[in-house]
Amino acid sequence: MTRAMGAAMRRIHVGNALSAFGLGFTVPYLYVYVAQVRGLGAVTAGLVLAVFAVAALVVLPFAGRAIVRRGPLPVLLAALVTAAVGALSLGLAGNATAVLLSAAALGAGQAVMQPALATMIVDCSTAETRSRAFAMQFFLQNLGLGVGGLIGGHLVDTTRVSSFTLLFAIEAAIFLLLVVVMATVRMPRSPRIEGAPGQSAKGSWKQLLGNRAMVQLSVLGFVLFFACYGQFEGGLAAYGVEAAGISTSALGTALAANTAMIVVAQFAVLRFVERRRRSRVIAAVGLIWAVAWIAAGYAGLGHGSQEMATAAFVSTYALFGLGEAMLSPTVAPLVADLAPTGLAGQYNSAFALVKQLALAVGPAIGGPMGAALHAPYIVTFLLFSLGITYLALRLGRRLTPVQDQPSLARSRVVATGAATPADPAHAPA
Repeated sequence: MTRAMGAAMRRIHVGNALSAFGLGFTVPYLYVYVAQVRGLGAVTAGLVLAVFAVAALVVLPFAGRAIVRRGPLPVLLAALVTAAVGALSLGLAGNATAVLLSAAALGAGQAVMQPALATMIVDCSTAETRSRAFAMQFFLQNLGLGVGGLIGGHLVDTTRVSSFTLLFAIEAAIFLLLVVVMATVRMPRSPRIEGAPGQSAKGSWKQLLGNRAMVQLSVLGFVLFFACYGQFEGGLAAYGVEAAGISTSALGTALAANTAMIVVAQFAVLRFVERRRRSRVIAAVGLIWAVAWIAAGYAGLGHGSQEMATAAFVSTYALFGLGEAMLSPTVAPLVADLAPTGLAGQYNSAFALVKQLALAVGPAIGGPMGAALHAPYIVTFLLFSLGITYLALRLGRRLTPVQDQPSLARSRVVATGAATPADPAHAPA
């Protein structure tokens, strides 16, 4: 990595941390703010949360093309300004229409930030350093979310609208500060991984869908996000409360255990992950999450003591965190390495769209099941976890050796071109 790439990467990581801090600063309190503090009711508050998802689904297909045409930095700056306007407007909004429009702007801006930042990481890293860069991104995102939520919770007062106005104003200021920081980034061009697909001028969706490895990775990504992240605050929380009798404080402990596992394990597992085949790492995550669902099953269906049920439930979230720490240096770099030269922005945006769809569908399906159909809920998501293992191993057969295990790029055989990997678009299924 050159000095210019290192300097740019440091600013990008600051951007990741600050954007996550801004998200954690206000999102946990949106429902209370809209429904109670502004007195707009539960229906409007629910619509605000839905608008966040809808706004992301609307803008992400266009964000990829914009990143390809204009570059990730201008798109990121536009997204930050949009999010700042949305945040400030949300803090001042006094009626349902203003709240929904403000939420749409904030949601759209935040949705575009992630693929733009991810593309900047790709452009400022090499095949050898990319996994570590994305691991750092995930670490800082979780740290920013946790610290933002903690500080935001101490600033708000449900009896004073002004405390929430201050909260959203600070969030807007953070986004504007990030505009200043990111405007100083000088983006170098990064060398490409050997064996990656060729250059394409159009970068159409048709071409992306023709990349069968990317399609398989997108399907796998949907299952990953649906079976894990889509259940955290919906189905799994409902299951814990209804089936396992978990208290709200224990639920908070479980979420803290998830974050703590990510913070502790992220760099401990990185060296192990870097020297393994990506498809095998993802397959192992499916098995780890299967064990997590078995632990959740014991918590709600095992008829043990309340202490044992609580311990099993907390361990479920911790095991999910271990899997997340293994995925962060694996999946996002793989998306980048599957992208043709210059099209990482479109591929990152497409994968972000898949993630957003999974996060929208996951709670809608898992919530009712977790609350009422306890045994079917556990069995269903246990099977989804095993499905992750199957899909990951199947994906591995369509990847080139270097795409599946970038550490091979250092070997003399690959570096000198003595062994040329097959085109993933024509590899055997």
